[in-house]
This record gives sequence, C-alpha cells and structure tokens, in this order.
Amino acid sequence: MKFGSILLASVLSLGIAYASTDETVTLKGAKVTLSGNKISVGDKAPIVTLISSDLKEIQVGGKTKNTQVLIVVPSIDTPVCDLEARTFNEKATSFENVDITVISMDLPFAGKRYCAAHGIDNIIVASDFQDKAFGKAYGTLIGSSILKGIEARTIFIIKNGKVTYKQLVPEISKDPDYEAILKAI
Repeated sequence: MKFGSILLASVLSLGIAYASTDETVTLKGAKVTLSGNKISVGDKAPIVTLISSDLKEIQVGGKTKNTQVLIVVPSIDTPVCDLEARTFNEKATSFENVDITVISMDLPFAGKRYCAAHGIDNIIVASDFQDKAFGKAYGTLIGSSILKGIEARTIFIIKNGKVTYKQLVPEISKDPDYEAILKAI
C-alpha cells in the first residue's frame, strides 16, 4: 500500500472525507497545480506532525485550547517568506491564546538558523520535510512547476478544531493579505 493510500485510509478512518484538491495558483503568471486533500473553511482541521526548528515533533491541526494560525510558505529563505515570518513574529505579541506556526519544506536546521539570525522567538518555525504530511493533508503541496514538492503560500486559521479562515495566495511570489488575516485572527 502506498503512502497516499495509507493517508487516505487514515483520514477516512477518522470519519473525515476530503476531496482531492483542484486548486491552482500561479508562479510568475504560470499556472501551478496543487495536490493533496482540499481543505475549506468549515472543515475539520487534520492533525499533522511536523518537526520544529529545535528538532522536536509538534502537532498542528485538530482541537486545541488556543487558536492556531498556520502560515504555509515555500521557503523561509525567500524575501516574501522572510517578511511573512517577521510580520507574524512581531504581531504575535498582540494576541492572547493564539499559536502561530510557519510551515515549509525547509530543513529544521535552516529554520533554527533563520530564527537565530532574525530574532524570531514569538512563533514556531516547523518543517514538513519528512513525508510532506501537511502538504498532502491540507492540499498545499505544489504538484507541478519547477517548485514541485514544496508548499504553496497559504494561511489557515483553526479554532476549536475547525478551519475558520483560509487564504490561498493566488501568486506564489506575492505577499498574503495581512490585514484580512489579522482581522480573521
């Protein structure tokens, strides 16, 4: 049985049925397809294990006491992703009961180096590198283009185990709508 089948069987065993994503974004104007399960506002947020920059397993999704803000980026080492991480690191201090996690395919070592170099200490930087479980479960995995296999720029807000906000940024190289995200938090 292949991993995709195992993932689908696991998701179905939880009583959650998600459709395969049909969503697309662009990379400098060229259409890019996404793969994985399509997650929409109102859906239950799948629980996924990631690796933090301090080499610990963490879980995102599911029901937690705090609101979760999941900031999915292609790579922490790009200017737009860097701005996103810095912006949310700064804004994190103004929210109570909110956990913010930046997720990418970057190795945990790169995340640790990035956090140390830029004073990122109010948010968690996590990696989906091991089996791309987040990208597959949330439908953010880039399925075509030169960037195939990394994550598309997406923001999810999860409250009480349900997705209450989703912003799939239409152009990978562009900033998300920060004002809309902050308002949704």
